[in-house]
Amino acid sequence: MNSGETYEYSLLTDLYQLTMAQGYWESGKTDDLACFHMYFRENPFKGGFAVACGMSQLAEMVETFAFSDDDIAYLAALPAPGGGRLFKQGFLEYLRAFELDVDIDAVLEGTVVFANEPLVRVVGPIMHCQLLETALLNCVNFQTLIATKAARVCLAAADAPVAEFGLRRAQGAGGGLWASRAAVVGGCASTSNVLAGKLYGLPVSGTHAHSWVMSFPTEIDAFRAYAEAMPKNCVLLVDTYDVRQGIENAITVGLEMRERGDRLAGIRIDSGDLAWLSKMARARLDEAGLADCGIVLSNDLDEYTIQSLRDQGASVTSYGVGTKLATAYDQPTLGGVYKLSATKNAGEKEWRDRIKITEQAVKLTVPGVLDVRRYYHDDARLAGDMVYDVNRGVNKRELIVDPADSLRRKVLANKRYDTLLEPLARAGEAVLAQDGRDAMKAQRRAAAQVATLDESQKRMLNPHSYPVGLECGLFERRNNLVVQLRGIE
Repeated sequence: MNSGETYEYSLLTDLYQLTMAQGYWESGKTDDLACFHMYFRENPFKGGFAVACGMSQLAEMVETFAFSDDDIAYLAALPAPGGGRLFKQGFLEYLRAFELDVDIDAVLEGTVVFANEPLVRVVGPIMHCQLLETALLNCVNFQTLIATKAARVCLAAADAPVAEFGLRRAQGAGGGLWASRAAVVGGCASTSNVLAGKLYGLPVSGTHAHSWVMSFPTEIDAFRAYAEAMPKNCVLLVDTYDVRQGIENAITVGLEMRERGDRLAGIRIDSGDLAWLSKMARARLDEAGLADCGIVLSNDLDEYTIQSLRDQGASVTSYGVGTKLATAYDQPTLGGVYKLSATKNAGEKEWRDRIKITEQAVKLTVPGVLDVRRYYHDDARLAGDMVYDVNRGVNKRELIVDPADSLRRKVLANKRYDTLLEPLARAGEAVLAQDGRDAMKAQRRAAAQVATLDESQKRMLNPHSYPVGLECGLFERRNNLVVQLRGIE
């Protein structure tokens, strides 16, 4: 579903993608095929998993990718540092008639994923694959990060629903929209972001601000006015002046509402010692006969503070989480990458392995046209993930090898498995069904998949490592290619 903003995805890119594109055009490589994969190297937030998101926007990108006349005019005016124009007129005319022609396979939104396994595979003419790189990374990196943060927050909250309300501190309008959607995919029950609610079919929720209370002569006047205005959605913010007095005023209004046949849905506490105040509030509400009045806690919450509140026995019905969720406060980026893994010249039948070695072992890539097999224990818990080449066989033992430690191996034979990458686009046309773009279905998928993780893998601190490895034949092939390219005997 369109975000409501006018995105020019063709120019939502780094300049070097376009300079390389002109190089491919100039070198006669426009028909050469390539395979790229998007993955991340470390699980975010030092956690044990991530929740994939951003594939809906990726499908939108494919559907709208084109170079307009205005785009061409802008590129034609760019100067080259050495003098003259940066782009040749012939190349610009090529772009003017450009039609995207790629096959994209990706995990469904809400899928639990792990470091060093592909989330997206792009196959097509190398220039086409290259032109998608920056925008693809932008949407999948950001949204996967936020969905993962939301999943962690919701795990900490246990059975209490979480409302996302970080729009005012999100990274711009576009970032705020997609962050709200990703937060719901990750498990949030609602968002305060009304435009995101409209565009993506998300539940919306909200109460009132301190300014509402401050605009009336007294707090109880403000509460009574709000109860009259919103009798079916009345949650009163009780910490504008004094929480104890705010609770007493809320009780007075709640009892008045009951006499009219209405109900005080809840109170919200947004400052102070939330654990102590919530327990005190629960006791007073129950004493007054308002046991059905909920307590909402907010104030710069994240998974760690929520866990602490629960450990202290806080009495809470739901949480409101804003800044630290919508901005992924403690980790600003996922760090996902998009790497070339295979090429095929026009007319060739077989793919050629490509690998990047560099001077850092962590940046060693995996060659081939890859997918992921996810294996399950008999009780449906996740058993391990195998990264394998779809054009090569899988060994009989279905043995995986940890690419960072060749001594860590696991046999997965005789276990049920699924493959994770599913069609998102074919020949440049998006084929991801609306079912695959629905945020609420993605939320249910995420909840179901997080539930299949072992409890040790869901720990906030020092989680147990989930086994992800290369199919052993692929592991050996990669090692041999490194030896060959490095000239090691």
